[in-house]
Amino acid sequence: MKNVCVIGAGTMGNGIAHVFAQNGFSVSLIDVSQDQLNKAVATITKNLDRQVSKNAITPEAKESALKNIVTHTSLATSVKNADLVVEAAIENLALKLDIFRQVDENAPANCILASNTSSISITKIASVTSRPERVIGMHFMNPVPIMKLVEIINGYATNQEITSSIIDLSKQLGKTPCVVNDYPGFIANRILMPMINEAIYSLYEGVAGVEEIDTVMKLGMAHPMGPLQLADFIGLDVCLSILNVLHEGFGNPKYAPCPLLVNMVTAKKLGVKTGEGFYNYAQGNKELIVSKTFKK
Repeated sequence: MKNVCVIGAGTMGNGIAHVFAQNGFSVSLIDVSQDQLNKAVATITKNLDRQVSKNAITPEAKESALKNIVTHTSLATSVKNADLVVEAAIENLALKLDIFRQVDENAPANCILASNTSSISITKIASVTSRPERVIGMHFMNPVPIMKLVEIINGYATNQEITSSIIDLSKQLGKTPCVVNDYPGFIANRILMPMINEAIYSLYEGVAGVEEIDTVMKLGMAHPMGPLQLADFIGLDVCLSILNVLHEGFGNPKYAPCPLLVNMVTAKKLGVKTGEGFYNYAQGNKELIVSKTFKK
């Protein structure tokens, strides 16, 4: 596999493109918005510059990585020579199904189709293609250039040879692959999201404040980031979406999203991406928000 298409130039998409390009793959980065593509390339350049400043890579390696990336706004023409397509669009089922239909129609028969979804069923995604045995989950962690884990998700029909290929590929990228099966939330978010939800419930019910909850988990459980700050970093809308997938998929009330989370998403207080969530990120500085919003 040398030709990789990454669909979606947001935070995850540009990180995935960065890692493939840095490891010598020819990358086509695809998005409907040229502005978004330009921002993605600027972000990749900035992150490569940071690696150079830390002596993690050479200036020549940076330039080589950037030369490996080509941007496109047309999906159909971009995937025609792809060995691997990695979809990294937003967590919206209808959108992902539409993307996979288009990719299936236009990509070569031997192309592997992967999704970076954090919770949506790989089996369901594969069902709209003519090659469900070649569809797999390749869930990178954010920030992609730094985080080592790739959660590899087998759909119901995924061929073992495809799984083995993606395991080997992940290792080529310097990642640690972990193979899981296709059930709501997989492993990472099946465990993480209920913890975040419980932290929000603890705040909602007045058990403790934002800072106290995060401090307990950082100092008491050795987490590098508290669950409420982590929720801000992930995006509260993404957290809500994943919890809804868990709740609907298992039919278990323990996965029901906290009403506070629902209200904050409705109010578009989504965390870092909007500048405000459980913390205030104005001017790039994280500050605790004290608000009646966080009272039951």
